[in-house]
Amino acid sequence: MKRAKIFTGSLIVLFALLLMSFGQEKKPWDVPDKYKAMKNPNAADDADALKLGKMTYAKHCKSCHGNFGQGDGPKARSIDADLGDFTTAEFKALKDGVIYYMSIVGRDDMPNFEKKITDEEERWAVITYIKSLKK
Repeated sequence: MKRAKIFTGSLIVLFALLLMSFGQEKKPWDVPDKYKAMKNPNAADDADALKLGKMTYAKHCKSCHGNFGQGDGPKARSIDADLGDFTTAEFKALKDGVIYYMSIVGRDDMPNFEKKITDEEERWAVITYIKSLKK
């Protein structure tokens, strides 16, 4: 009888945890207007920006977001948050300033890179590179 109660209690707790994890939706980003209005100074095909952005991405982003920005880097398995997919049409439709905020300022599991990537040219270069990623 005692075993049955423990088993039943364990199942209830497990079921509750599963419901909680499935019920979580992607939390929307609250991006300040200042960032929404920002424009990328680089053209989408700027070779120098893409080269600098690729190097910066490899150093700071690739370990979580993967080679092609699909959220499948080696550290991704240890992160509970949705790392997103930079190759989707939904992501590509985001304004550059919004991507800048998400990438440089961050939140929760997405770290702040304002002190790690201090050069504004390098920040925009990584945004340019991220937007160039394809499946």
